[in-house]
Parts: sequence; structure tokens; C-alpha cells
Amino acid sequence: MIADPVVVSGPSGVAVRDRLKHLTEQDSEVLRLVGQHLGHLASGDLKARCADGFAHDNQRWAARKREITAESSSRWAGSITKATHDQWALARRAHLAHLQNLERGVETLRARLALPVGEPGRGGVPGGYRSQREWFAKSRRLALLDARLAVVRADYAAGRVRVVRGGRKLLNTRHHLAEAGLTEQQWRTRWEAARWFLTADGESGKKYGNETIRITPDGQISLKLPAPLADLANAAHGRYVFSARVGFAHRDGEWRERVAAHQAVAYRIHYDTGRDRWYVTASWQHPTAREVGLDTVRADGVVAVDFNADHFAGYQLDRHGNPVGDPRRFDFDLAGPASRRDAQLRHALNGVLLWAKQVGVSAVAVEDLNFDAEKTREKHGRRKGFRRLLSGLPTGVVRARLVSMAARAGLVVVAVDPAYTSRWGHQHWRTPLSSTKRVLTRHDAAAVAIGRRALGHRIRRRTTPPRTHQSDGYGHRTVQAGSEVPEREETRRPATDRAPDARRRAGTGTRGTSVSNTVRDTRRNRTRASMLTPAH
Repeated sequence: MIADPVVVSGPSGVAVRDRLKHLTEQDSEVLRLVGQHLGHLASGDLKARCADGFAHDNQRWAARKREITAESSSRWAGSITKATHDQWALARRAHLAHLQNLERGVETLRARLALPVGEPGRGGVPGGYRSQREWFAKSRRLALLDARLAVVRADYAAGRVRVVRGGRKLLNTRHHLAEAGLTEQQWRTRWEAARWFLTADGESGKKYGNETIRITPDGQISLKLPAPLADLANAAHGRYVFSARVGFAHRDGEWRERVAAHQAVAYRIHYDTGRDRWYVTASWQHPTAREVGLDTVRADGVVAVDFNADHFAGYQLDRHGNPVGDPRRFDFDLAGPASRRDAQLRHALNGVLLWAKQVGVSAVAVEDLNFDAEKTREKHGRRKGFRRLLSGLPTGVVRARLVSMAARAGLVVVAVDPAYTSRWGHQHWRTPLSSTKRVLTRHDAAAVAIGRRALGHRIRRRTTPPRTHQSDGYGHRTVQAGSEVPEREETRRPATDRAPDARRRAGTGTRGTSVSNTVRDTRRNRTRASMLTPAH
């Protein structure tokens, strides 16, 4: 069953970042000492939380916070325990996703092993394995996944999670330094910096929205030092004022308004070992925005976007579902590091939003893509390229970026069910919209299908004609025109070379009735003529 389109909720918060420039050696040393000390406390707190599992309660939370407060401050302790709970909850969600992925793999293996060897697949469901040798290898893999699934289920039921502060990927890099191009000292520096803790939650009503890491409207930054490092303070009340100034280029006005009004702003300071630079990130929450109804969104039509591996295919549709103008293509390249991929996506999405603003629509329609069930190794075992393609599509990042950027531009995002959009778009829209000067691609046709589904129309261009010649029996045929268009239900008049009143103007009168060509109609006409002739 195809799900109904929904309006995606806007972003709940925002984060901006700036570099801490002109730091002195003493400033950098203070940041290292504070980050190292608080990181050690955060590691111990996370270990205690993971050990508690489901036995954790408010009393245990308060006890952990008291222990950390003695080594830092009450606000640092609150930030550390909150970050610990968020990390544990994230690990639980990742654990559940891993469990579901294993269950899907085991289910697919059992279904394929139950089929005869060489049985073809149908309707998107994989068939049997190609050979007896592959069948035997997959039976061995099924036994392996069953054992692994039993362990994961037991851990999830017991509430056990496995978390690595600093990241498991960076931890495994220690065993592959040559491949990563790092020395042991470089890896050690990166590992220690990743485990530092310099995050402070904001507090509404406090001075400049944060008592721990405080940034004034003119950019002066100060830090509340933990108790063991209070001797490093250079200001009153155990604070250290840095020589660097902060100025956020993005959303600077919004940040200054919040700081001046003493509203909560959270800050995070982190160190980039590759560039030898310090950065500060400010984040705050937005007030809950009123959700817009689908009828309001559909009033001006939509811009529909089909997400592909290297481009966005877009098409504009009016409120009746008619394609308007020509399709648009927004290219991007996801090769390279994460920063480059993110810049490529932002550039392409910015082009989509600018186009939507220019044509005057209020919504962007996209597919609610989720390839978790398609990424399983068991479903597309030999198709490594296809599996790599699905895994490389950043669907979650694209939707999060699109929702955030669309809200900034005053647009709304409508998510639709992705079922059969490419197939039906190709079937019903690719040929009619193509011409000698424009050849529509399959992705352009899919964008039309996405837009029609977002507008509440069927993807088919027209419904089938009525089964009888009387439209009153089964209703009128659906056409691509609004209800206010006159004569929208009538058939097209034949094009003739002569004007309708040509005979009247020429004085020739109307043309007489032609004689029927069929014998049956000729006999009927003779009978009617004899009946009308008076008797002598």
C-alpha cells in the first residue's frame, strides 16, 4: 500500500561555527589542560553508565553527578552526564539498527536457501542461488549470522552497549598507520584530541545564555575553569578570558539577539589536529513552528526532485499536476572527503531552492528514501557495484540538509512514498513529454511522478475511458485541467479548412442528408418514406 504524502517538520535547532583566531600559547595550553581533564571525567562517567545498563535510575544519576562536581563544577558535571546519556541512547539506537540488519539478512538467506537452485527472482524478490556450490557457501554464512544474531539479541535484551570515546574508526586506524599516512605520534595527538571534552549546555536567564563557556556580543570568550585548574584563572570567579575574538559569519544577527536577550546558547570547543586550529560551535533551539497543511502547500504547485547518485532531476508542476516548462538538472560529485561531499550537496540543493523561489512555488517534493532493507549483502550478493552505490547515497544527510535550507528559504518539504515512481513515470510521462528538441530521461519522468503524488493526483496522465458511452453511468474522464476551465470535459472539435458559417455566407444553404451506405439503413429509409407518403 502506498503511503500518503506528508509535510516534513522543520529543523528544531541551528548550529554555527567560527575559528578561534590569535590564540596565544598560554590560551592553547589552558584549552588542552581543561579538555584533557574533563575528557577523563567523561570517560569514567560513560563507563559507569554503560555498566549500569537498565539498572540506571535518578539516584544513580545524582550520585554520578556529585562525583564529577567535586572534580569540576556543577555545570560541567551537568554537561558531562547529559552527554553521557545522549551517547548511551545513540548506542542503543545503533544497536537496534544492527540487530534489524542481521534479522533481514538471516530472513533473506533462509528464503533463498528454501528455493530450488537456479530459481529466478520475481517482483523484486531474489530467487534461488545459481549453483550448488554457492548454495552451500550461503548455508555456512547462515549459520554464522545465526550465531552472531543470538549474541546481539542477548546484548540488546540485557542493555549492554559498546561505545568507544574518540570513535571506533580512529581506534582501528592505529593498526593501519601506513595506509592512513600517519605516524604514531600524529595518531596519538588525534586520538587524544578526539577524547577531550569542552562542551557546555546553555541556560536561559543566565548572563549571555551560558555560565560555563561565555561569549559576549562583541566576541570576547571566557571559560569557567574546573576546580583542580582554578590556579590558571586570569579573571574573577575562577574564569579564564582568552585573547581571541569570535564572530559568526553565518546567522550572526540571530546569535547576537539571543546573547543580548540572555537566551540559552550551547557551545562546543574542539581542536583540528590536521590544521592545528581551534574552533567554537554555537547551537540553539528554534521555537516550534506551526505545521502547514497539505492543501495550503499544494495551492501554488510544487517543484519535484528525484535524487540520484550524481545529480538531482527536477520538474515544476502546477496544482493540477501538469508539468510546466522544461526539466532541470543539478549535478554534484560525491567523491573525495566529507567536507567536499557536503559542499557539493549544499551547492546542488541551493540551486534547487533558488529555482523553486523563482517559479513561485511554496513546496519541494522529494521521495522518503530508506535503503536499509536494500543494502543487505544477502539480497544483492554478487552486485557489489549496486550495493556500493546504495551505500554511498547519503539519503539522510540530503533530507536533513534540504529541510534546514528550505526552512531558511521559506519553503516546505513534502515527502512521498518512493514506490514505483521511476517505473510509472517512465511508463506514463517519458514519451508524451519528449520531442525532437527535448528527450526526457527516466529520472525527469520520475520527478513528474513524485510531484503528482505530492499533489494528491494519480501518476497516470488520464484515467481509462468509461465502459459505456454515457458518462453519467461511470463519471467523467479525468483530464489535466482545473474545474474552472470551460468545456474541459468536451472532446476536441475537428479542425476544418472551412469556417462554420461558410455555406450561409455563400448563399448555398445547408447540405442535404446523405444516403446511407449500408443496405439495412437504406431499407429503413425506404420504409419510412412509404409511411410518410399519402395514399391516393
